[in-house]
Amino acid sequence: MDFNVKKLASDAGIFFTRAIQFTGEKFGQVEKTELDAHFENLLSRADSTKNWTEKIFRQTEVLLQPNPIDNTGSRIEEFLYEKLDRTVPSRPNNEELLGHYMQDAAKDFGPGTPYGSTLIKVGDCERRLGSVQREFLQTSAIGFLTPLRNFLEGDWRTISKERRLLENRRLDLDSCKARLKKSKLAESKAAAVPDFQETRPRNYVLSASASALWSEEVDKAEHELRVAQTEFDRQAEVTRLLLEGISSTHVNHLRCLHEFVEAQTAYYKQCHLHMQDLQKELDSSNGDVFPNAFAGNPGHSMASGGSSPLDPASAVETDTLKIEEVQAPATGTRKAKVLYDYDAADTSELSLLADELITVYTVPGMDSDWLVGERGNQKGKVPVTYLELLS
Repeated sequence: MDFNVKKLASDAGIFFTRAIQFTGEKFGQVEKTELDAHFENLLSRADSTKNWTEKIFRQTEVLLQPNPIDNTGSRIEEFLYEKLDRTVPSRPNNEELLGHYMQDAAKDFGPGTPYGSTLIKVGDCERRLGSVQREFLQTSAIGFLTPLRNFLEGDWRTISKERRLLENRRLDLDSCKARLKKSKLAESKAAAVPDFQETRPRNYVLSASASALWSEEVDKAEHELRVAQTEFDRQAEVTRLLLEGISSTHVNHLRCLHEFVEAQTAYYKQCHLHMQDLQKELDSSNGDVFPNAFAGNPGHSMASGGSSPLDPASAVETDTLKIEEVQAPATGTRKAKVLYDYDAADTSELSLLADELITVYTVPGMDSDWLVGERGNQKGKVPVTYLELLS
């Protein structure tokens, strides 16, 4: 192995000089070259971009894979396949596994039984939800997570490397400034010619010799300062260009964020459609076997309360239903907790505040997506999706 002692000694000397300069700056004993305000703003903006990008990236990973501890083995396997440059084998997600279990259970219980046939329908819906989620995860990983990871592992590493190099160049520059200042101070002291009548001739000669030596040292220090200033200016320009590229990074991340929102919107929309289809399929079955928890059979409810069924002529459509004239049924009312704030679209609806409790019930002719809600003497339609029905 080629062991260069001179280079090792030179590197050690540079490191020691930088350490002295850095320590002196911390104690306020030496001067420090300050960067201009625009450059400082670029540095601050870059640091904020890195910190928030890292937090958003980590939290998005948690959102897409909420239980990383349970999937430790899977992640290790994915890491090995990535290092071996091989395709990761496809594995079922939680929704798909649930769908498989439900359909296997239906085969055991009997697909012709009410419970077995329902398990088949719900299991098929869960498998479709799992397929939709798989597509959403792939789209989000490619369109959103990958650009953020590329910035953190690529661009930011380059910026950090150049910033460290710039800091070293600045320490070298300030060390040269301090050395030149000391050399000039020593030269001025040596240049002070002593009185020949009061000083021995030998000291007079030594003083002149010292003055020449310090003059040479000043010339050397000025040359080193010019070289250090050139290297610092060059490195500052390189770092400035990289920092100004953060604006392009913001534009790129903005586009990726829009794509992520579009993917998330499509995902929830598809999930909602699948669940609506499942609910309609179950509602179309026998009402005695598959009771609807959100909208019971009006005739059955009234009959159980001892009252006669409502006149069919009174079952008006939702758009002409007068909520203020609707009376709460003797049975079938429930308490509900409001999940989100809701602003009424018209006078027939009731505005809601998150976490409040209201009384809800169904009326004939109303869409299953709506309930009648009461709060004190206020009454109006409320969307089911904004409520958590309590027992």
